[in-house]
Amino acid sequence: MFKSSSNLWRGLTVLMILSMVLAACAPAATPTPAPQPTEPPAQPTVAPQPTEAPTQQPTEASKATEASTPTEQAKPTEPPTPAPFVSTSSGKQAPSGFDCPAPANKIDVKSKELNLFVWTEYIPQDIIDCFEAVYGVKINRKEYSSNEEMYASLSKGSSIYDIVQPTDYIVSLMVRQGLLQKIDHSQLPALQYFDPNYLNLSFDQGNEYTIPYEAGTDSIVYNADAIKNPPASYADLWNPDFINAKRMISLDDSRAVIGATLLTLGYDVNTKDPQQLKEAETKLAELAKGIKLYDSDSPKTALIAGDVDLGIVWTGDVELAHRENPAITFVYPKEGPIIWQDNYAIPKDAPHLDAAYAWLNYSMQPDLFWLMLRDFPYTNPNKAALDFAATSTMTVKDANGNDTTPQALYQQYINSPITNTPPEVIKAGHRIDDVGEATPLYDKIWTEIKK
Repeated sequence: MFKSSSNLWRGLTVLMILSMVLAACAPAATPTPAPQPTEPPAQPTVAPQPTEAPTQQPTEASKATEASTPTEQAKPTEPPTPAPFVSTSSGKQAPSGFDCPAPANKIDVKSKELNLFVWTEYIPQDIIDCFEAVYGVKINRKEYSSNEEMYASLSKGSSIYDIVQPTDYIVSLMVRQGLLQKIDHSQLPALQYFDPNYLNLSFDQGNEYTIPYEAGTDSIVYNADAIKNPPASYADLWNPDFINAKRMISLDDSRAVIGATLLTLGYDVNTKDPQQLKEAETKLAELAKGIKLYDSDSPKTALIAGDVDLGIVWTGDVELAHRENPAITFVYPKEGPIIWQDNYAIPKDAPHLDAAYAWLNYSMQPDLFWLMLRDFPYTNPNKAALDFAATSTMTVKDANGNDTTPQALYQQYINSPITNTPPEVIKAGHRIDDVGEATPLYDKIWTEIKK
């Protein structure tokens, strides 16, 4: 029994050794199944097909991503930077001898006339003459002295006018009354010339109905040779000495003058409160005793002639008067000035629409609109015109017939705190808005004051 078990044990031992030898050699055979785990990784190598599809999508998506970066997004919200303006001659001259530039954006015009209804003394004659010469269109011009006069005329019915010049506060009223048509921006390449600070303002967001013309303030003027105790605020105009002298001048502008009076009482220039307006009427009636002249046509004339000594006048006329007599001084009142912007607009029934767009583009192009610096130096919203003037050394005649250059006029403009209103003054200013149903109250007050 023991011997047989011993033999059996030896046999088992041999089998165990043999299986160990086979196990040691087995790894050479196992690698064949082992690649199965390796093959799945090989699928990802082929799987880039789905990745390739995304690879093309990312390529497209990357364009969208690039377009949506802040740098690219800013482009639509900022006006495109125009190429430097190059002036070319039309070969025609105005009667003054001024060389008329060719239209930068020529429009095919079939109309033979253009009807302007605009502020008194507010468009350089050379611009009018050049438009007529270059386009062969006759300009018929009628002028007004107040927004209310213009509004009343257009409110009567069908308009014969192609262009009007409403001030900011009356634009929204005219839009509500259906008196203006929307402007087709695709026909107005001249929009690129404007400083963005004068576009998209509250009275006409998106400039759907208007484009800027000129801007400025209604502030205080005095003759330093005659006034030894100069006013520093609107309230100072109620000085009994000034009232008793009866040598004040006032704009014939209800909203500006009533607005200045409201500011002296601590009220908003656009108040609709009947009691506040009644207080303003009472106070303004006192000031009216010292007003010698209401003039919105040419207030500079009386200042230069020495017929008046002080009052409330707007920017451009004071600048022109100051050029004639340096003693004529402009003061931004402590209460903050009345700020405003005049604009071009097209009445809803304009009969000569092609000529209207031709006028807007031609008259506002930089090599013409710089003439405002010479003839009507209000605050100029046309940045391209200012840039043109800043570098132009051509010889032209100034308002008095003396030789000058656009560059010299630009320097005079940019260095004057009257025309180049300081930012802090604008910030402190008060813009007049449409007062809606309170408008008749303002009209009534003005009628009573001027009796």
